[in-house]
Order: sequence, then C-alpha cells, then structure tokens
Amino acid sequence: MLQTMEISLTPFDAARIVLDHVQSSGMTVECVGQHATATEAGHQTALLIFEKYYMRTSSRASLTVLLENLAGRTKAVFRGSGGGEGALFRFDWGASADFAASVVDALQPYATD
Repeated sequence: MLQTMEISLTPFDAARIVLDHVQSSGMTVECVGQHATATEAGHQTALLIFEKYYMRTSSRASLTVLLENLAGRTKAVFRGSGGGEGALFRFDWGASADFAASVVDALQPYATD
C-alpha cells in the first residue's frame, strides 16, 4: 500500500534523515539508487530506493521513497515491496510493511498531518 506523510522539512533535508535512518536499520540495508532535482523556484524532489535482505523469508525487499514540495508543503510518498517467498506467492510475512515503517519512524517527529 502506498503511504503518504506531510512533513515540515525540505525534501533534501528529509532525504538525508531517511537515508541515515533506513541505512542504520540493519546490516543488510543498501541504498541502491537516489536522485535529486531542484528548480530555481525552490521546488525540490528526492527519490531514494533501498534494498534489504530478510533472513526470515530468504528474500530481498525494496523500499521506494519520493520526497517533494511541488505543491507547497513537503510530502513523503513511499512503499515497501517484494520480500515474498517464491515466484507464485506474494505473502512476505510483513517484510515490506516493516521496511516502510522505517520511513515513518524517521519522519514522524516532523509530521504535520
């Protein structure tokens, strides 16, 4: 499920906090991609993509985080995915929800909604 939060930080500041928090949440977490863009008008977007190995499911889960202030307030949009067992079953024992919760943990002190 796609999750959203409004926060009181700029997208770039929020990206630094999320990057630090998520990467410190486990030894098997890796940021596998990031991209940032700023406009002269002060709008910013930051995209972070993480991957984490879960021993309990013997698989990897991914976490995609978009931080943007294109409509004024900064919004975080994120989703964990993957982490399921095998090719036919999408049941992941909560791995993707657990991974997405790390974004909430990082940004909750700055939530405005």
